[in-house]
Amino acid sequence: MSMEKRIIARAFMDMAEGLETGSFGKKPRIALTGMGGEHGEQNAMEAALMAAERGVDVYYIGTLTSEGVTTVKAAGEEEGHKKMEEMVEKGEVDGAVTMHFPFPIGVSTVGRVITPAKGRQMFIATTTGASGTDRVEGMIKNAICGIIAARACGVKAPTVGILNVDGARQAETALRQLQKGGYDFRFAESARSDGGAVMRGNDALQGVPDVMVMDSLTGNVMMKMLSSYTTGGSYEALGYGYGPGIGPGYGKLILIISRASGAPVVAKAIEYAAELVRGRVFDIAKEEFAKAEKAGLSGILSARKSAARPMEEEAVAAPPAEPVTAGIPGIEVMDLEDAVQVLWKAGIYAESGMGCTGPLVMMSEANYERAMELLRQAGYVG
Repeated sequence: MSMEKRIIARAFMDMAEGLETGSFGKKPRIALTGMGGEHGEQNAMEAALMAAERGVDVYYIGTLTSEGVTTVKAAGEEEGHKKMEEMVEKGEVDGAVTMHFPFPIGVSTVGRVITPAKGRQMFIATTTGASGTDRVEGMIKNAICGIIAARACGVKAPTVGILNVDGARQAETALRQLQKGGYDFRFAESARSDGGAVMRGNDALQGVPDVMVMDSLTGNVMMKMLSSYTTGGSYEALGYGYGPGIGPGYGKLILIISRASGAPVVAKAIEYAAELVRGRVFDIAKEEFAKAEKAGLSGILSARKSAARPMEEEAVAAPPAEPVTAGIPGIEVMDLEDAVQVLWKAGIYAESGMGCTGPLVMMSEANYERAMELLRQAGYVG
């Protein structure tokens, strides 16, 4: 294709993008650091060219040059990372994609995958960083971060599911309190027959929720598995990478990829960044955190910390044993024995157990209602 034809083709692409976004001639400007990956610098340049062809103004930071992207020369990984930060700080680019970044506590990244069972898009909240110093607090905030990322990418009313990991039930209880306080979002319903907002492995593979909530360490593993399950793990071939850092008051658009990310994932990460720019991600973040705070977020987190007080040191003797045919789920595994002690102290015989859906405190059918009330008052169930 001649240079003249390329110019004309690019002009028509710009017009089409303008009609779609209402922003004529203003492509999102996204920087990409190209050095440090396991697949070489050419892998990163290939991704930059893919994204450029899809309507992103890509600034490639590295040693390679190519028609279609703007190269910012850097001799090594450290220099490239420094230039990326300077460009973001000065507003020379709208955002950046890189392999590592020191996010402050309170900020974590929302990954984005295509799930294998049904080819659905799913946001993983979160994959790196830490939304809070406490696991459950972090998961509660991760749900809000996931909603923000999904909304900025055009999902108007994202559904939220919580992966069945430690802290899931406590996070669910807190999020339902937020709902009651007026924070408007919808829980997803597990595809398993017993339903519920706590998601199983089947739900992750099918992409049942729009936003899947978990702690960052679990999210990191999920991202690696869902992006490279077809390649044996050494080359991430699917999805959009580990995503943008999101947190209250945070305003730098930095998206994370892995050193193992292949060109298709890196290109999608650049496109993800461009979508977030067009979708006004930080305006949405400001709105969502304000809504959550108005619904009582700080109070819920404070009450949860207060409820996590240690049990009395003196152990309570077990009441006379009786058949335990009823069970109360939704209690964290680390809290099981303390919950049993609460019931023993009230004269109710109880045992801890593990069902197919997670930890249980078991008691007789006759004591079920009273036990539920006692555990609710003690803060072990919602």
